[in-house]
Amino acid sequence: MASSSHRGGDFYGAASHRSRDGLSTRPVGGSDEIQLRIDPMHGDLDDEITGLRKQVKQLRNVAQEIESEAKYQNDFINQLQMTLIKAQAGVKNNMRRLNRSIIREGSNHVMHVVLFALFCFFVIYWLAKFSRR
Repeated sequence: MASSSHRGGDFYGAASHRSRDGLSTRPVGGSDEIQLRIDPMHGDLDDEITGLRKQVKQLRNVAQEIESEAKYQNDFINQLQMTLIKAQAGVKNNMRRLNRSIIREGSNHVMHVVLFALFCFFVIYWLAKFSRR
């Protein structure tokens, strides 16, 4: 399997790949196997992995919540756009009817509105003038 030149201190090149968190390799008896030893100080790797899994799960849940909120808001915006398009069409139709009515009936009612506004202005003017005295 392996040549005898690899059985020295650098067992299958493991010394160059030694972990900084307590993992180390050592040759076993006369075999070509590698044994890994984890220092007890760094033995809580399973707890760290479990913690990372929980964090990934939380991030996945947050991403799903963001996705569902984005879909909801997108649907809301689409409904709002449809409502706005319908309202614009209604305003356009009513303006068209109003213009036809003004052309057909004449603009006498506009004259009445202007005269009423002038009458109100003069009433307020006279009331303000007489209230000073």
